[in-house]
Amino acid sequence: MNVTLAVKQYISKMIESSGPGMKVLLMDRETENVEHLIQELRRPKYSVYFIYFSNVISKSEIKALAEADEQEVVAEVQEFYGDFIAVNPHLFSLNLQGVSRGRSWDPSMLSRCTQGLTSVLLALKKCPMIRYQLSSDISKRLAESVKQIITKEYELFDFRKTEVPPLLLILDRSDDAITPLLNQWTYQAMVHELLGLNNNRIDLSRVPGISKDLREVVLSAENDEFYANIGTNIKNLMEDFQKKRPKGQQKLESITDMKAFVDNYPQFKKMSGTVSKHVTVVGELSRLVSERQLMEVSEAEQELACQNDHSSAQQSVRRLLQNPRLTELDAVRLVMLYALRYERHSSSILPALMDELSRRGVSERHRRGVENVYTQHQPLLHDTLDQLIKGRLKDSQFPYLGASSLRDRPQDIIVFVIGGTMYEEALTVYNLNRSTPGVRIVLGGSNIHNTKSFLEEVMSATGHVGDRAPGGSRHGSRR
Repeated sequence: MNVTLAVKQYISKMIESSGPGMKVLLMDRETENVEHLIQELRRPKYSVYFIYFSNVISKSEIKALAEADEQEVVAEVQEFYGDFIAVNPHLFSLNLQGVSRGRSWDPSMLSRCTQGLTSVLLALKKCPMIRYQLSSDISKRLAESVKQIITKEYELFDFRKTEVPPLLLILDRSDDAITPLLNQWTYQAMVHELLGLNNNRIDLSRVPGISKDLREVVLSAENDEFYANIGTNIKNLMEDFQKKRPKGQQKLESITDMKAFVDNYPQFKKMSGTVSKHVTVVGELSRLVSERQLMEVSEAEQELACQNDHSSAQQSVRRLLQNPRLTELDAVRLVMLYALRYERHSSSILPALMDELSRRGVSERHRRGVENVYTQHQPLLHDTLDQLIKGRLKDSQFPYLGASSLRDRPQDIIVFVIGGTMYEEALTVYNLNRSTPGVRIVLGGSNIHNTKSFLEEVMSATGHVGDRAPGGSRHGSRR
């Protein structure tokens, strides 16, 4: 299963079907888009139209388009299912922020998530059995909504039967509120956390001394061989540049030295291809880690998440909150992690930590966010998938929708996280795919979070719709 390949194949079909020199219109199936198209066909600007919808279109909408096409300029209308963002081969997003209100769906978001998720299933040609998180009413609602579409459009979902049916597992972000609060240390996750990764694009315009051609860069394994093998390449990059530097050039000792070297010798930019882009990105990551003292912050986060030593944890958090270099975002996330772990501890110092946030000037709405993020911390995604693959995931916690259930180990698994997933979770899926022969997993979410967007999601769900997370910004709900 590969969501990137599925979308690429659809695009190739569109180009081939329309012929050379033709203009192709790919549309989301939104009512306003259909209305715009009807108006266009009544007064056509072109002699022929090839129209492709990225999701299922109703018979009534097809009829309305046909009636508007009085001049018979429409050569083709098709459904090519790509109503989602294919981020990596095993990762997709719907780019939706603020999908719920408390423990209930925003109705428009339920409809959009249903459309996006059924589009993924159709693109992958899967008609799955469905399991959902019992403790989450919104998970059950989405499962039922997707099932209704599969039943209604049964002809579209009439794919070749496999020995073991595919499985759709619907989870709720509230199942794990800790992962989005932790600093991440893998490349893609770090980029998203510290710089922001929007549809595989990074805005570097605020980086000190950035060159014009690097103000916005794209990270995509499809078109960037260096990025596709980033783990090996970062390790070997310094050695390669050492060999290629001119005689007399001082030895390169750090990422900063390498960045300066690339900037000062333009001919090496061409030679290195996309390497200079990654040198710039890694250099900025290194600067932010040092400036925000994130190694020390992360050590405290890991202690809060993984250890059970309240005395040591509260000392670490208190010490960091006294540090003037600690950002507001990092201060809030540390107190949130403490609250999640030790709010009910007999010696909890949460009130004192809340007072410290106030003293640091953290706004009241962000301090309320600490209280709103309380949730029962159930198994992380890795544990959930591990139990699922081993056939040990309890039906009492993750029931099937309907009477049927799988007898054998699932082979094709689509996981969807309401409230957003994380790049760290995508790495878990990637590793499980590599280490578990015969099992193919695709992960998706209403959004892909970093800490800022997760805090916005929390505040949106708890009624603070217009609020922003510390250092954050509002994200668009679509592309």
